[in-house]
Amino acid sequence: MLKYIPMKILRLSSKVLTLIALAITAFPLVAFAGELTAADNAVAIDTVWTLLAAFLVFFMQAGFAMVETGFTRAKNAANVIMKNLMDFSVGSIAFWLIGFGIMFGADKFGLIGTNGFFLRNIDPSTGEGLWQFAYWMFQVVFAATAATIVSGAMAERTRFPAYLFYSFFICAIIYPIVGHWIWGGGWLASKGMIDFAGSTVVHSVGGWAALAGAILLGPRLGKYNKDGSSNVIAGHNIPLAALGVFILWFGWFGFNAGSTTSGTNLSIAVIAVTTNLAAAAGAIMAMLTAWARFGKPDTSMALNGALAGLVAITAPCASVSPLSAIMIGAIAGVLVVFSVEFIDKVLHVDDPVGAISVHGVCGAWGTLSVGLFAQASYGQASGVGAINGLLFGGGLSQFYVQLTGVASVFAWVFASASVVFYIAKKTIGLRASDKEQLVGLDIGEHGMESYAGFQIFTTE
Repeated sequence: MLKYIPMKILRLSSKVLTLIALAITAFPLVAFAGELTAADNAVAIDTVWTLLAAFLVFFMQAGFAMVETGFTRAKNAANVIMKNLMDFSVGSIAFWLIGFGIMFGADKFGLIGTNGFFLRNIDPSTGEGLWQFAYWMFQVVFAATAATIVSGAMAERTRFPAYLFYSFFICAIIYPIVGHWIWGGGWLASKGMIDFAGSTVVHSVGGWAALAGAILLGPRLGKYNKDGSSNVIAGHNIPLAALGVFILWFGWFGFNAGSTTSGTNLSIAVIAVTTNLAAAAGAIMAMLTAWARFGKPDTSMALNGALAGLVAITAPCASVSPLSAIMIGAIAGVLVVFSVEFIDKVLHVDDPVGAISVHGVCGAWGTLSVGLFAQASYGQASGVGAINGLLFGGGLSQFYVQLTGVASVFAWVFASASVVFYIAKKTIGLRASDKEQLVGLDIGEHGMESYAGFQIFTTE
């Protein structure tokens, strides 16, 4: 028996194995190269790219969960996690049942889609049918994003069953109707509204629904004093919130660049650049604005500033230059700080994570910015359209279209979400009891603690 193998034999064996591996890998390419066309390759690349982008956007659910958990108190952490888990789960079923058909079905009066429910019209034996499954996957993660935004604004005092009720209706009806108007060939699409990846379709829908819910729900116990002054209720884990922001920033490259749904559209590179620059500018300007106003570079404001920049650039990301992206993100970073203060101290609407400001207000700003900063050369390359905004000689026409979209979506979402939350309030109950809020929704709603052993709770 040999005690060792000579190095010369080992090297020879390694070369032989390498040649065999290369031959096995190359065989399918040689065998089928004659059957594949450029169009086949393009479809394959586009499908893989769209699914990859969908998976990135799905990972944003983890980002939202971490941000909202970190910005709220430890006694409600499990409740926040459950809401983020279940709005995606319930929303997926709702979007499969009804939402996708309403959003992308055959148009009726420019308002609603009328077929495609249950995905039953898709033929899985054809390339087009298989592409539709990939497209559905990309769209459902967007619907879930709109739904999950609301959980942060209504955190720490919303009953879990009521949140499940809302999650179904926003993914089945409220969000898909807006999506049809703008992305599904509806009346705003016919006017030429540009919302490339969803500053309004996704983020403002979530933000305005959050506003309706937070108003109807009322503030957390101890948030406001009798004289109207506001108390700070600090989140329990800022590092966790920061992790969530980094996850969201990462996932946003799938959100924006993935909205081309085409890996062969090389404008994905420009979109990635504008997305990143706007986020960076938003974080910097929110930090500087908070530093000037409060005397310290507030970490939570800087984190929300990055998200504000990302939300704002989502509509114009394929239509603007890198410099314009920096300006759009910078304005969003300033805007989010003043908006958080205004909503809290003037309107007295309790939003624990700043979701209304980040997604609603900055989503509206980003949508309007298309009418100001769009440049034909960028829009033409990405397929959005050769449109110039006001600052590049295009006049106010596109801005008016964008404003029409922002206003109409606000009216629809705020009204419809208010109805949904009002029904929940009058039937299953919307607000947790004072006792549950004091003890924490983890125990009151789920019968458990997120950090067992760190603190002793009592229900007496």
